[in-house]
Amino acid sequence: MAARLEEIKNGASVRGIASAQAVHVVSVDWIGDQAISVVFRDHNGTVAESVLYRDDEHRLEVEQNGRPWSFDADGALLRLVTEANRIKLAHFFDPYLAIHTSLVDPLPHQISAVYGEMLPRQPLRFLLADDPGAGKTIMAGLLMKELIARSDLERCLVVAPGSLVEQWQDELGQKFNLEFDILSRDMIENSRSGNPFSDRDRLIVRLDVLARNEELQDKLMSAREWDLIICDEAHRMSATYFGGEVKYTRRYQVGQKLGQVCRHLLLMSATPHNGKEEDFQLFMALLDGDRFEGRFRDGVHYADTEDMMRRLTKEELLKFDGRPLFPERRARTVKYQLSDGEAALYTAVTEYVRTEMNRVQRFAEGDGKKRNNVGFALQILQRRLASSPAAIYQSLKRRRERLENELSEARLAAKGRRAGASESAINADMLRNIEEYGQEEIDELEDLISTGATTAETVEQLALEVETLKGLETMALGVLRSGVDTKWSQLNRILDDDLMVDAAGNRRKLIIFTEPKDTLHYLLDKVRARLGNPEAVEVIHGGVSREERRKVVERFMQDKDMLVLIANDAAGEGVNLQRGHLMVNYDLPWNPNKIEQRFGRIHRIGQTEVCHLWNLVAADTREGEVYARLLEKLEAAREALGGRVYDVLGELFDGVALKDLLFEAIQYGEQEDVKARLFQQVDGAVDQAHLLELLRRRALTNDTMPEARVEELRLEMERAEALRLQPHHIQSFFVEAFQHLGGRIKRREEGRWEITHVPVRIRERDRQIGTGAPIQTQYERICFEKDKINQQPVAAFVCPGHPLLEAVISLVREQYEQIMRQGAILVDDTDAGDALSAIFLLEHTVQDGRVTSIGKPHVISQRLQFAAIDKAGTTVNAGIAPHLNLRPARPEEVASVRDLLEESWLTTDLEKAAIRFATVELAQGHVAEVKARRLPEIEKVEQEVRARLKKEINYWDSRAFELKEEERAGKKTRVNWQNAQRRAEDLAERQKRRMDQLERERFISSQPPRVRGGMVVIPRGLLETRQAPSIPNHFAEDSAARRAIELAAMEAVMAAERALGNEPADVSDQKIGYDIASHDPRSGHLRFIEVKGRIDGADSVMVTRQEVITSLHEPEKFILAIVSVANGFAHEPRYVRGPLVEREPSFLETAIQFDLKRLLQRAEGVQ
Repeated sequence: MAARLEEIKNGASVRGIASAQAVHVVSVDWIGDQAISVVFRDHNGTVAESVLYRDDEHRLEVEQNGRPWSFDADGALLRLVTEANRIKLAHFFDPYLAIHTSLVDPLPHQISAVYGEMLPRQPLRFLLADDPGAGKTIMAGLLMKELIARSDLERCLVVAPGSLVEQWQDELGQKFNLEFDILSRDMIENSRSGNPFSDRDRLIVRLDVLARNEELQDKLMSAREWDLIICDEAHRMSATYFGGEVKYTRRYQVGQKLGQVCRHLLLMSATPHNGKEEDFQLFMALLDGDRFEGRFRDGVHYADTEDMMRRLTKEELLKFDGRPLFPERRARTVKYQLSDGEAALYTAVTEYVRTEMNRVQRFAEGDGKKRNNVGFALQILQRRLASSPAAIYQSLKRRRERLENELSEARLAAKGRRAGASESAINADMLRNIEEYGQEEIDELEDLISTGATTAETVEQLALEVETLKGLETMALGVLRSGVDTKWSQLNRILDDDLMVDAAGNRRKLIIFTEPKDTLHYLLDKVRARLGNPEAVEVIHGGVSREERRKVVERFMQDKDMLVLIANDAAGEGVNLQRGHLMVNYDLPWNPNKIEQRFGRIHRIGQTEVCHLWNLVAADTREGEVYARLLEKLEAAREALGGRVYDVLGELFDGVALKDLLFEAIQYGEQEDVKARLFQQVDGAVDQAHLLELLRRRALTNDTMPEARVEELRLEMERAEALRLQPHHIQSFFVEAFQHLGGRIKRREEGRWEITHVPVRIRERDRQIGTGAPIQTQYERICFEKDKINQQPVAAFVCPGHPLLEAVISLVREQYEQIMRQGAILVDDTDAGDALSAIFLLEHTVQDGRVTSIGKPHVISQRLQFAAIDKAGTTVNAGIAPHLNLRPARPEEVASVRDLLEESWLTTDLEKAAIRFATVELAQGHVAEVKARRLPEIEKVEQEVRARLKKEINYWDSRAFELKEEERAGKKTRVNWQNAQRRAEDLAERQKRRMDQLERERFISSQPPRVRGGMVVIPRGLLETRQAPSIPNHFAEDSAARRAIELAAMEAVMAAERALGNEPADVSDQKIGYDIASHDPRSGHLRFIEVKGRIDGADSVMVTRQEVITSLHEPEKFILAIVSVANGFAHEPRYVRGPLVEREPSFLETAIQFDLKRLLQRAEGVQ
């Protein structure tokens, strides 16, 4: 019915002002007598203003004509839409929602990183620097899911090294149901909008694809802002000071741009510090340029990064039971002596390498590219010599064939043509950063360079080198055909080591790391023959496809018959192989950091056994002598410092790389003074004092994970497990709501369902709001529990974030949102009281002085809470989901209490009372809590920024004065004084802008609390009193007597728990599904106890829906304590353990009445 303008009053609920949705009128001002200005609030809490004219009256409809609540909505629908809102805002009720809806079992350090360090930061600018193998990808996935649940993440970009992008895509998809695309050339060329960064909201991009393509960077900068950008292996975005100037790499410049186009920025690196403080501060400037402005000057600048990063080492990580997360690591050096034939081949090839290296020095001042390529080729040849007879033979053969072709072409060409002129176009930058490439690219580059790069400049020189190679090739073939391979013999002995079999005599799994593919295939044949079972051995190298690699890893992890994996460094990064704990480095990498990377494949989360590593080294070779010295010293250091020494292998040699030392040994190792110097460098690198300094520097922060914090986290997680929404709350809501919207769903195997029809409107809604995979027309199986997914057929896991659930929630909210403020009348069948109450869902929000990009206040914290109000105006916490324990009132029940429903406290200022309670009791404390957390953080940032920028401003002011004086004196200066002065002025302006921003962040205030929904509750006791004067035997005679029984029962259980040595806490006022949380200090776990006090003669016990769900969530920890009370005396409690029902109640079931005698038959004494 159309409403006149005169009917639009403060407090009214009106349709047609902004849309078909009802809005709440805040204020009305008349403009003459033909128009009104209306300030209103919509269902999302957004306040807006509109002018209405007489011509608009036909579309206006007043739902509440001045009265706050009518309480005449359908109670069943109110329960449904209230639960839809609760699940939509699930993070308010399930603080660890992402954990409960992801296929991971996170560890204490991962939980503390996400929920303790990263989520509270607004905005997030953070470095996560935990050790390798700590599960940083899992932390990133949990962060994403929590931000999505908070509606704080729509657009997310992951930037990672090329070798890791597929792993990111797999893990985010498989473990978190987050679908990401990998940016490809096809996406760039066929972008609908011309900008691939605008086309997709979830994208993974290779770091070097961005770094090498400035046009692509321009597209990144012009696309919409990203909510979150995550940079994996972020230390690759490095910059360094050289000669007084900053040398920015292209990757670093990409990092700077990424920071400009996102709200939240997370850098992830296990090695953020290269030992140079000025470089580390340049790296941290990617997170906050103001805090790290200018060059670090020792004694002038000090940077405290505690609030910007978290770093925990492997040795500090614990499991929930307090035991170390990572087992011990042990490495042993296995030396072997070359046979006469092998020694002769080694001498001959090494002499060839030395001769060619001496020649290549001629290019030191000239052709630098040729010098680099030839030097690299000779290093490859020497490493393959040490690898296996097969590798050196094939390498020499390929090099000879390639140079023979070059020779033939040169002889056919014009006389005097320079030989070798067609060398590949590989630049020094590619060689310097070769380890940044994927293994397949590395193999191709090495083959290309090792076969073609030569010092020969004439046909004659090239012909001479080809003849030399023919002789070496013949020698190598002789060694290969002789069958004498002392290195293989050592591996053969290792295969017979006692550690290779378990107590039952079964062979354990082993990983063998090599480098060249020739050696890998050589070993494949030998190990298969040795074991007598070809199926027991598999390989991974750069040429193995992503899908095939995944199958091999899956076989290694799951198939007991696969025993040996032979791999090169294609499996050295991003592959999890913790099913095995034995490893052999058949080929030692010339980059010691790769030893830790390889060891990290087995020494990672999930490993339970001591990890053993055998390092094979030829002690009578020049480079082998140096490497053996390093390994021996490392083992001695491990005895003193533990496995931590393996964490700093990549940082041992300062200013010189190990590969350079090894190659120097090859070139000059026969000179005793050179050998002594090389040994001295190795000894210094592994000196205990140096190692301790590396470990101290590597710590970077004072972060620890003490056992007390692990205990605290474990108890938090146990409480959260009892309260979680997944699976039972989600399941019961979804089934009810889906059927209500016309869907067809049938229960199949235990915990699994089949959907035979998804209505068109659900699919259409997904097309409007969906970000993931589209909704199907039917589902062979769905489930709500993680352990029900991987049965046959595989089920879709329906949880918050799944498009099917999100579409159902969206439709329910849109269709019935208005009835939340209309209110309904519900009945509490477990309450023996005799007075009505009202329950409201209250929302209170804390903001700071900033505004969002669309001009709205910047929200920094938000909470939802149910509160109950009685006739006297007393307001208390109503629990986490009171609507689920209440059923819709029947018409005759409403009629029986009609006189009470008409009382003034329910018809006048009820909403004001709720808002008053929220303002005084909830919002005030909320603001104080946020201020206590945020203000110290802001204060610290302000101090750091002010101090750093002030010193830089003073420095450039002073430099400007000095330069001006020098110019006046006629001196030439590299920088003119005006530029220095301008730099000081720019910094002063930056400081002012940052201080203004921090001042806005400091201005923390509360938005007015808002009532989102409400209901009137009739207690069953009141209904029974009105309908039948006799009191049922399970209720005490009056409220005071009932309260006395409840208190006596609670005290009896508390006393019983204390007698057991437990530490019980009364949490009954929180109404969370149990009354007592009792900590058992012996086991370290909690017991969740629901107490039911009953008078003698009672024959039944009423249990709420929430209490039943809690027993299903925590069957091992839940106890229903039944206490019989007579004449004020409580008998000894009886404990009913485990789930109260076999299957979760349907959404319509709000309470279950149990036969007391049957319950007591299950019960046992207190223990």
